[in-house]
Amino acid sequence: RGVQTSKFPSVQALDQLLDGLGAGAARRRQLDMMRGELQRALERGALPVPARRSLRRLLEEEALRPYVRIAESGALRIRRVGGGFPPTSEATNEIRRKCIDLLREALGMPPLRLGGGEIPLQPAPEAATLSALARQLDRYLGGAMSPAQTRLTALLAVELDTAARSGELVELRTTDLGEDNGAVYVERRPQGGGAGEGEWVETSALTRAALERWMDVRKDLVQGAHGTSKLWVSLWMNHDGVLDDQGNTVIRPPGMPLEENGLITSYRVGRLRYDGLRQLLPLKLEQLRRAAEAERRRAAA
Repeated sequence: RGVQTSKFPSVQALDQLLDGLGAGAARRRQLDMMRGELQRALERGALPVPARRSLRRLLEEEALRPYVRIAESGALRIRRVGGGFPPTSEATNEIRRKCIDLLREALGMPPLRLGGGEIPLQPAPEAATLSALARQLDRYLGGAMSPAQTRLTALLAVELDTAARSGELVELRTTDLGEDNGAVYVERRPQGGGAGEGEWVETSALTRAALERWMDVRKDLVQGAHGTSKLWVSLWMNHDGVLDDQGNTVIRPPGMPLEENGLITSYRVGRLRYDGLRQLLPLKLEQLRRAAEAERRRAAA
């Protein structure tokens, strides 16, 4: 794409997010346009200082409103038009607003009312939607899947059975799976702290099949790492996000334990990437958890 690595950690994180979105060629060009504008706005000191280091701060209203104002003025153009830098067209402005909401949605942030149509927030899904989600995951298992789709399918299936919090999901290990993946042991971590307790949860046929597919993929990934027993592992080489005095960061190979932020990001990105999920999954994993918990209680009543 010819996009150079940025000196700003927030733009580096944006590059990783863009690479994981799986957007089509046209949409990716639009997102790259916005990425370049944000980079130039940061270089000129036009945005708040915290936006340099945090992608979330870069996509907050305090940074986006001045960015949009400057971008629409034409000051962030890289090529002259008619000898100058005229304001961008309304069509370009609308594209910019849609890209903003797309990126914010990928981070679990609500849309901004910067003009144009906003992506509506979704309520927690009902039982019928959860059933439709399970059917969609079963269809995925009937065909070829990428490693990312395989992991997400297994994760969603486990979530439907267990209603586990993201922190509970990320702590799962292969030793927490019963024979033939027939059950999963979840160490409950109540919100607000306090003593939790573990429980074995019987898995559905969907979850058993999804875990079997994921374990085959996972086995190849962990061979190149240190052999972690964590159930969810990374798919690609990445970095730990901490820069040293020379601006370098520690490179992490594929197959490393997936951290909670990574797990949540995989949910948000997968929701946008794979056919059918955007209509079935709520914006946040926590909304899905609460719906799954309500269904578990209804079934037990």
